[in-house]
Amino acid sequence: MGACCSKFSFCWWHSHLKPSLLDSSDLENGGKNEKNAFPTFTEFSLDELKMATNDFSPENIVSEHGEKAPNVVYKGFLENGRWVAVKRFNRSAWPDSRQFLDEARAVGNLRSERLANLIGCCCEGEEKLLVAEFMPDETLAKHLFHWENQPMKWAMRLRVAFYLAQALDYCSCKGRALYHDLNAYRILFDQDGNPRLSCFGLMKNSRDGKSYSTNLAFTPPEYLKTGRVTAESVVYSFGTMLLDLLSGKHIPPSHALDLIRGKNFLMLMDSSMEGHFSNDDGTELVRLATRCLQYEARERPNAKSLVTSLMSLQKETEVPSHVLLGIPLGTATPPQPLLLTPMGEACLRKDLTALHEILEKTGYKDDEGIANELSFQMWTNQMQETLNSKKHGDAAFRAKDFITAIDCYTQFIDGGTMVSPTVYARRCLCYLMSDMPQEALGDAMQAQVVFPDWPTAFYLQAAGLFILGIENDAQEALKEATKLEAKRSKN
Repeated sequence: MGACCSKFSFCWWHSHLKPSLLDSSDLENGGKNEKNAFPTFTEFSLDELKMATNDFSPENIVSEHGEKAPNVVYKGFLENGRWVAVKRFNRSAWPDSRQFLDEARAVGNLRSERLANLIGCCCEGEEKLLVAEFMPDETLAKHLFHWENQPMKWAMRLRVAFYLAQALDYCSCKGRALYHDLNAYRILFDQDGNPRLSCFGLMKNSRDGKSYSTNLAFTPPEYLKTGRVTAESVVYSFGTMLLDLLSGKHIPPSHALDLIRGKNFLMLMDSSMEGHFSNDDGTELVRLATRCLQYEARERPNAKSLVTSLMSLQKETEVPSHVLLGIPLGTATPPQPLLLTPMGEACLRKDLTALHEILEKTGYKDDEGIANELSFQMWTNQMQETLNSKKHGDAAFRAKDFITAIDCYTQFIDGGTMVSPTVYARRCLCYLMSDMPQEALGDAMQAQVVFPDWPTAFYLQAAGLFILGIENDAQEALKEATKLEAKRSKN
């Protein structure tokens, strides 16, 4: 998988591609147009990056990664007028500064139109940061899983797969065949709507080499045994990406392979794509995904053969990417940062004490208007007992006696005579305080069922997901909560 390539004739596919798929420019060195030339790799000072990110303001956060100590990505604006993405590592990551700098410089030597290139780094004291080109048109996950106007077109899905294969082949040619945690959040779209592979995955998150933060159902089988990423592991992850593109959903490989073996592969296909592709194309893509997902690593194709296989499947090659993606050309501005409320900031920080104060202060005012139809027969001793259990739960909640509060609120909920989203929210926080995030997430979702447009339900889902380390879903819940709260404040 690591064939060598010269500077101008790297990777045989370069000379075979149609100009439309290369956008009439070199994949390396940014083409002949000086305006598009890639910036050289720079070592930034911490002060420069503080200024660019408004002192690492939470409002500039565009994504997070990691478990208890996340490595955060910020949007930044340099003095030269360039937008950048700045990844700030947790302080315990990369204890060896020399190793960090060596890795960053090696990745920073790569320059391709198929990558969101690494253009700099910073290493001062305990601070370790990477600086990459900023991609303004969101992630593949957003366009594929969370679309609003129209599903991603078939031709665009094929182009994403092809460009991603080109990116991996280019990296392999340059001696960087290992990519850590390849997933739909690592594919970004530039101002022209072209998909690019994030350079951040070319570096480990830290010296410990932990490479997969996603669900274990999606990790290569050999990684589960050895904890090591290989070039073949990257191809396995590419196979999971092909499944994403085929289905429009994030399907565990084992489930997909069962459908394929049972000749039910059409059940894999995104129903919104019906009639938009030929059976031959679908079959070919399924066959390629199956090869990538072989249990034995040596039976998987390499990046070069992925490029070969996908080249012949390309459709509408003369149509620019921004047209296929359904976005205006070159007018994309960086996404506005989330203007987080105090509750949103508390969720992001996983500050449960602050959440407790907010919920206590808010009380039950959001329960007003929730239908609780009580028949005359319900005004009985049982009703009184149910209300008493809520009262005792509230007292325990105020006193921060969370185990007692859980018991009392459970009695109230199990009584079944009244429904209160606030009780679910309070019990949710009690579960979080008691290190029971899974139970907490269940209560936050139940609160949403009772009150579908309640920002608090989404905030608490975000808090539970952050604590469980499910970063991408947590960010989505946080965005939804912020959007609902903004809508509510306008009314």
